[in-house]
Amino acid sequence: VQLQASGGGLVQPGGSLRLSCAVPGSTLDYYVIGWFRQAPGKEREGVSCISSSDGSAYYADSVKGRFTISRDNDKNTVYLQMNSLKPDDTAVYYCATDPFGLALRVGVPTPDCVDEWMDSWGKGTLVTVSS
Repeated sequence: VQLQASGGGLVQPGGSLRLSCAVPGSTLDYYVIGWFRQAPGKEREGVSCISSSDGSAYYADSVKGRFTISRDNDKNTVYLQMNSLKPDDTAVYYCATDPFGLALRVGVPTPDCVDEWMDSWGKGTLVTVSS
């Protein structure tokens, strides 16, 4: 499975970027699609994940209110709109898919956005927030 993330770049603090992740087949083929990031010297963390069944989304506390995940089923693409970017958002961003539903929990309204549930990963795209 080849995922392709794009849209990274250099942006000033307070600026915006939109990341795109093209998935093979249909976005509906995957229970959960997510965005993760890894900053230098830090562990990879889940940023945002979206469920294909009902569109429910998880956001890390650090990005709530600033980032929005969405999907376009016709274009087989998941987006991450990032606004009010901060230097702490600097990282390599990856998209990943859960085709087995491992990231879904009974009774939990949003996906469990952790990398151990993801099956396939795309190459990352670098986001640098700096003045």
